[in-house]
Amino acid sequence: MSAAILDGTAAAAAIREELAARAAAWPGPLTLAVVLVGDDPASAVYVRNKEKACKKAGIRSVAHRLPADTPEADLRTLVASLNADPEVDGILVQLPLPRHLPEREILDLIVPEKDVDGFHPVNQGRVLLGDRAALAPCTPAGVLELLRRNDIPVTGKRAVIVGRSSIVGRPLAALLIAADATVTVCHTKTRDLAAEVARAEVLVVAAGRRHVVKPEWITPGAVVVDVGIHRLDDGTLAGDLDFAPTAERASAITPVPGGIGPMTIAMLLTNTVRAGLARRGWTG
Repeated sequence: MSAAILDGTAAAAAIREELAARAAAWPGPLTLAVVLVGDDPASAVYVRNKEKACKKAGIRSVAHRLPADTPEADLRTLVASLNADPEVDGILVQLPLPRHLPEREILDLIVPEKDVDGFHPVNQGRVLLGDRAALAPCTPAGVLELLRRNDIPVTGKRAVIVGRSSIVGRPLAALLIAADATVTVCHTKTRDLAAEVARAEVLVVAAGRRHVVKPEWITPGAVVVDVGIHRLDDGTLAGDLDFAPTAERASAITPVPGGIGPMTIAMLLTNTVRAGLARRGWTG
């Protein structure tokens, strides 16, 4: 079996082009404010990639770069000012934050209507309730969008998610349920992970650890989405899964890199547009 490759890079490029075409109809620019605290190299790369993607999509990006020793009060003040700024449509605080800053508390300061990461409890709750207008977390939304753009239906399918984080596994379960899939969420306390994986027609692995799922567990013909990303000793990137043997069993599979990563940024742009248009009362 030769698995089809679910190309997130191509799908993300198409989304950026679609957003850029829509931008011509907007009365003015939409703006994403990105807050970067500290000098973490990976975070700096992510922020640059987001800035480049915004430009290609016709979205204005404004970065606020703060030193690693920024006091909590100063960060809170900045977020409050962005909340109140009528020119700012979306706010993203790049994670991880330096250890002295409380991530959850800072993220919760962002008003839900500008929370384009989809992390605020209000947006997470709306996703759980099946509200299709909610700003969903970008990675789970990217998984569904990539499947949709590859004409892979999930309605009635047995979907298994390995990983129950609040930013991927749990909201993805809610989105799949809203799309009429039958969903099982697995985690570190799952008793027979191999048996659960074997049931999957659509398998999403977001465990954050390599080789949690063995290729031989996967039922031939399953659609496999690998959300993990790890830098190996040789400097290359890989996912949670062992790609080559998994691809031999799957009917379709996401690569790492080039799968869900680009889709996450594309859905951030989509959320920014949705948030901005809704907040400003614009159409397009």
